[in-house]
Amino acid sequence: MALILCIETSTTQCSVALAREGELLGLKEENSSQYMHSEWLHVFIETLLKDCGVSFDELTAVAVGMGPGSYTGLRIGVSTAKGLCFAQDLKLIALPTLDILAHQVNEVEGVLIPLLDARRMEVYSKVLDSTHNEIRTTEAEVISSDSFHDYRKEEHLHLIGPGAEKCQEILGEDGISYYPDLLPSAAQMIGLAQAKFSAGEFEDVAYFEPYYLKDFVLQKPKAKPKN
Repeated sequence: MALILCIETSTTQCSVALAREGELLGLKEENSSQYMHSEWLHVFIETLLKDCGVSFDELTAVAVGMGPGSYTGLRIGVSTAKGLCFAQDLKLIALPTLDILAHQVNEVEGVLIPLLDARRMEVYSKVLDSTHNEIRTTEAEVISSDSFHDYRKEEHLHLIGPGAEKCQEILGEDGISYYPDLLPSAAQMIGLAQAKFSAGEFEDVAYFEPYYLKDFVLQKPKAKPKN
């Protein structure tokens, strides 16, 4: 019987869920623009397991949001998931963050486009049909008036996630619904994780790395003006 701990830290939200055979047992999540994952994640996991009456020894797998997303958030989430898998000899399941985000919107007609904010006018995006089947794979793209034009001609668009806000300013309202306040949640990982567990689709714990999509750029501090 699959008892899966789900961890999602790709954005400002730190989210942890526990599920048995695809059924939610408990959820703990908080959102902070200060990216409090390093302070919250281990506390959330321990509290959630205690509240659900489950020990680490009972877990069978850990599922983690693999990215794209925040470099720091992904690093913390993936390293925690891998650490648990090593320590407890658990299976590791990786789920694309944009798929998790897209599952926040269900039972609608049209095309789903989950979006995460990147630098400047850039977003990470993916295109799925209304039943969450992939139409276009994940890309980093600069938003312009022509963005998603081919899909707009045929379908109503549902732009989901924190990257939707910058799109709204450029693409307008015609034929588009916006969900800028939705964030990827561990609660939406449960069905995806159970499907991968049943199919035996696991990652190599030793070699798995987050899907950053773009290389992390360390900003150099500005030089202080000379007196």
